[in-house]
Amino acid sequence: MEPPTSRTLPQLLDELSVRFPDGAAVVGRGQELSYRDLRAQSRAFANGLTELGVGHGDHVALLMQNRPEWLVAFFGIASIGAVAVAINTWATAHELEYMLSHSQARALVTVDRFINNDYLATLVALEPHAERLPKLEHIICLADVDGVPDGVMSFGELLVYQDGPEEAFEIGADPNDVAAMLYTSGSTSTPKGVPIQHFGLIENAWNIGERLGIVVGDRVWLPSPLFWGFGCENALFVSFTHGACLVVQDVFDAGEALRLLEEERCTAVYVTANMVHAVLEHPDFEKRNLTALRTGATLGSPAQIEQAARLAPNICHVYGLTETYANAITTATTDPLEIRQHSIGFPLPGMDVVIADSETHDPVADGEIGEIKIKGYVTPGYYNDPEKNAAAFDDDGYLLTGDLALFGPDGRVYFRGRLKEMVKTGGINVSPIEVEDVLRSHPDVQEAFVTGIADPTHDEIVAAVVVAKHERVSADQLTDFCRQTLASYKVPRAFRFVSADELPVTATGKLQKNRLPEFFAPTNASA
Repeated sequence: MEPPTSRTLPQLLDELSVRFPDGAAVVGRGQELSYRDLRAQSRAFANGLTELGVGHGDHVALLMQNRPEWLVAFFGIASIGAVAVAINTWATAHELEYMLSHSQARALVTVDRFINNDYLATLVALEPHAERLPKLEHIICLADVDGVPDGVMSFGELLVYQDGPEEAFEIGADPNDVAAMLYTSGSTSTPKGVPIQHFGLIENAWNIGERLGIVVGDRVWLPSPLFWGFGCENALFVSFTHGACLVVQDVFDAGEALRLLEEERCTAVYVTANMVHAVLEHPDFEKRNLTALRTGATLGSPAQIEQAARLAPNICHVYGLTETYANAITTATTDPLEIRQHSIGFPLPGMDVVIADSETHDPVADGEIGEIKIKGYVTPGYYNDPEKNAAAFDDDGYLLTGDLALFGPDGRVYFRGRLKEMVKTGGINVSPIEVEDVLRSHPDVQEAFVTGIADPTHDEIVAAVVVAKHERVSADQLTDFCRQTLASYKVPRAFRFVSADELPVTATGKLQKNRLPEFFAPTNASA
């Protein structure tokens, strides 16, 4: 397939509707929309927004689980040059109020409820909106059962314009316009609004898809949420720039995932390590025919990449941030598994990646660990936050990622952890990944994660949380093993042995390394 010529999202949908009018665009919750269907519904939704007075540059929040209507609303919002603000479906009332207020959203498109969240009740609790959310003028709700209360528009009301004259629709987007804004995790501060532009979503996703070997007609399973960059910036546009179909799962369940993978004949996956583990351990795994699976994207340790390859043999190890349109560095399906396990690959076309000293921001020599900084397909800057922008970009305009890596002799990038995760023991910095790599090479270790824990003498000591393969290997054995390779100050002085299910992960499946020290609290003192 030739790359798309479009540089805005509505143009992309137009192009796909001409090239693959009956090709499946999205499958989910028992629905299947072709590219022609999705274009018609999103244009109707866009016209409905226009009738409400929403226009170019306005912000429209989108609070909805993975389902075809998410895409209808997303492309409808983008089609009039408005900005889709993707909201985390796990957001608390406090977080929802912050994001709606900070983004200055004029409208909210939501579902009535999802899992244990009653969003309409939450919105009632945030009243009076005129005082707490003065910019919010419209609430549009997709209700599966009970309908919507007074003062709230139904999702279907905005689709009544679907049969209107084609010439009534005017595309209001420019390639450099902001298409969407995603919020990053707020674990250490308030969430940051990350604007992303039309052209970058299309161009960078095309490059990612080429590395992953995505082709026309592929069916890409996405259980990861669309509000997350991995879903919206990555899986969605990797699929659409290649004429593939997105198979969305609204709530991750391993048994349901296996059914979808088999019945939809999925060929690619976008998964996190905890999802892979759950699918592989499910009793139905061996019963399902998953031979169509070949590629996809994931992230994690070498052991986790190896596990993911049991699901999709050519799955790729990818690296990126919301700020870098999801991926900036990616392995390829043509790389041997060992490369995909240990490297994050080469920078993508259009990505200028430098490994730099974390204090001076000057490049370090190949083979030396430094901070990853990136130019190219990068957010134009955090929304309404000059202080965070000043801290996040250096004087040359590079985004400072806070991640550590090195360039290997093969020119590939090798991830070495987070800058904030460096362990400082006796005044000396220790890279957790260096120690983890040694521990993982032990034949009885399935997985290992290293952190620092407070120590009155050394400031911190190196500590390891270990998942054993079969029988529980002892701390003494691992200590002796590490001493054969590591300098004495790098050898873990404390071990905790856990099962894979005990590892703390976020709702989107990322390991919460900041919680690893909890295993070493006095109440968890037994090794």
